Amino acid sequence: MKALFYTEFGTPDVLKFGHLPDPILRPADVLLAVSATALNRLDIVQRNGWFTLPGFSLPHVAGMDLAGTVIEVGAGVSHVKAGDRVVADPSLHAVGGDSQFTGLGERYGDLGVIGATHAGGYGELCAVSADHVHPIPDAMDFATAAVFPTAWMTTHHALFRVGELRSGETLLMHGATSALTLAATQMAVAAGARVLVTAASEEKCAIARGLGAAATTTNRESDITSWAMQQTDGKGVDMVLDHVGPALWEASIFALAPRGRLVTCGNTTGDSANIPSLGFLFQRGIQIKGSDAYFSTDFASVWALYCEGMEHGRFSPQIQETFAIEHGAQAHRLLETGEATGRLVMQHMS
Repeated sequence: MKALFYTEFGTPDVLKFGHLPDPILRPADVLLAVSATALNRLDIVQRNGWFTLPGFSLPHVAGMDLAGTVIEVGAGVSHVKAGDRVVADPSLHAVGGDSQFTGLGERYGDLGVIGATHAGGYGELCAVSADHVHPIPDAMDFATAAVFPTAWMTTHHALFRVGELRSGETLLMHGATSALTLAATQMAVAAGARVLVTAASEEKCAIARGLGAAATTTNRESDITSWAMQQTDGKGVDMVLDHVGPALWEASIFALAPRGRLVTCGNTTGDSANIPSLGFLFQRGIQIKGSDAYFSTDFASVWALYCEGMEHGRFSPQIQETFAIEHGAQAHRLLETGEATGRLVMQHMS
């Protein structure tokens, strides 16, 4: 098969477009002809060697978020057939049957992930467990499907399972046009929360307001804590969903209302953060929660929510640009600049 891959860590220049062996199919697996794959931050940090998941190996074919057409099914598969248009759940949690991915999904150990520890959507073909593919509505294109899995599942889990966000609460987030915040803003607004968002520029703030954010501010110039207090009449926010990490960690904690929750699901600006005041935490009952890996058993219901929202115009995929897969290095460079204002998608041109 043709694929975009790398054999060493480095800049986007290490990405090569060439031929690799076709994936192997087990009885409980299906083979997809990939049409679209959306970029994620993990694609970048694994390629440059800053971080790799346990089980990662070189050469590597990235691409966690992918959508395509089933072209072959394993001998034990009856509920999926060739010709089905599907999106893949990249998490290998709860894979059963005679699949090459069975036993690779320990949520609190070595969690296997398509496109992170096993070959993903940067290849024109991808093997996936048949239980981890879900039908795409006829009216939805592959790119819109491909932006869903990691960002929308991660943020849904963080917002509602871990953070227990409720209608009427105020939510603060940073990085307005990151994949996670784009998804979380839309889901939180749909759930009846009041959403406050910060960003590096007014252009990015405007995008957040267009998705329903009640108020925005630039985080390079503003005092985030004071601004959040002003927006909540001095009360503070009920919840912060943070994937930025230490750069805005202190401001996020001090912006919380009594009994407020900070849910962390990322470390974009570094992997070490200090708690600025233990007294503030215990006197106000502040909770800091880590958002673990989402449950694959939740994928179908959240995917249905996404499809319904897209059909009725409540949600938007927020795709900024698409690239031919052979030009994937250009997409990596754009994502690394921090200047992207929407999702970047690579397409296989067959």
